[in-house]
Amino acid sequence: MAIKLELEKKVKQTCLHDKHVSANATMVEFGGFDMPLLYQSGIAQEHHAVREHVGVFDVSHMGEITVKGKDAERYVQHIFTNDVAGAPVGKIYYGMMCYENGGTVDDLLVYKMGENDFFLVINAANIDKDWAWMQEKAAGFDIDLQNRSDYYGQIAVQGPEAEHIVETVLGLPCAELSFYTCKVFEVAGSNPLPPIISRTGYTGEDGFEIYASHDYIRECWDKLIAAGVQACGLGCRDTLRFEVGLPLYGDELSADITPIMAGLGLFVKLDKAEFIGKEALARQKAEGPAKKLVGIELFDKAIPRHGYTVLNMEGEPIGEVTTGYHTLSSDKSVCMALIDAQYAKLDTEVQIQIRKKVFPGKVVKKQFYNKNYKK
Repeated sequence: MAIKLELEKKVKQTCLHDKHVSANATMVEFGGFDMPLLYQSGIAQEHHAVREHVGVFDVSHMGEITVKGKDAERYVQHIFTNDVAGAPVGKIYYGMMCYENGGTVDDLLVYKMGENDFFLVINAANIDKDWAWMQEKAAGFDIDLQNRSDYYGQIAVQGPEAEHIVETVLGLPCAELSFYTCKVFEVAGSNPLPPIISRTGYTGEDGFEIYASHDYIRECWDKLIAAGVQACGLGCRDTLRFEVGLPLYGDELSADITPIMAGLGLFVKLDKAEFIGKEALARQKAEGPAKKLVGIELFDKAIPRHGYTVLNMEGEPIGEVTTGYHTLSSDKSVCMALIDAQYAKLDTEVQIQIRKKVFPGKVVKKQFYNKNYKK
């Protein structure tokens, strides 16, 4: 009992935790946090609300790291696969941090907040690991590196009506923001963390993410819910990101899965002077990875799940499923899977072992629904 209680104490709560409990959300542990999986409305309704209208997510479990100082840009360039050299203030970049062997430490967003001032957003499950790694790699750089994860709350307002809702309900003028840009707002009262709003998200729809103090995030949440915006949990966050082929660390990226294997070479700038893992990734790109991440569509209604074995047509194992669903938007049984590269060509026939049966399918593009970003 003592051990169980000790484990329970380690599960963190976001600044919106009480609001999820009051709404009778189904709560689950994710990334060390007690998070809403779904609300009483159910995953399907939440999913369709985001695709057709608008929804709001609590993403306060994400980690925030600030990098400031004379060598801030040089440090970010050193640990990040994308290229932020000379980036304009307000620009956001997606990319990875990699180990020397090319394996992925984490995927993240890098915000250029000012001259020698960067804001890094990392995955909740990786905060402690990332922070230790980033501190280790900071040796020799004149920077002020701070873990601000406990101070920020974050919400994501996603869907085709997101711009209208953010402007009218929250009073934050955001129409001027283009995709992957951000700005800081000064709001009334003594706010220790002026809100940062960015035109980003993890759903494949237009939308915004807002980072601010816990109190301000709670106020925003209440206003949105009062205005009838659908509260959304981790369940539909996963179905939404999966449909548009966005990776989840631990599934489509890991210490054993490089960005090249995952098909994310666009965000690996090998023409940069240097970054951690560059040599290994350049070699893998030149030689071709042994395994590749692909989409697979089954010819049956069976649902492929994470960890299920992918077989060739002779019944030999060639990889495994990373994420799979019967999609809510297209009514198909599909998955992403990491398989031997020789079978990765589109339309290659494969099979998936689902419990005691084998179901045939074919390799398809790993985007099962078209993104609807506002460029």
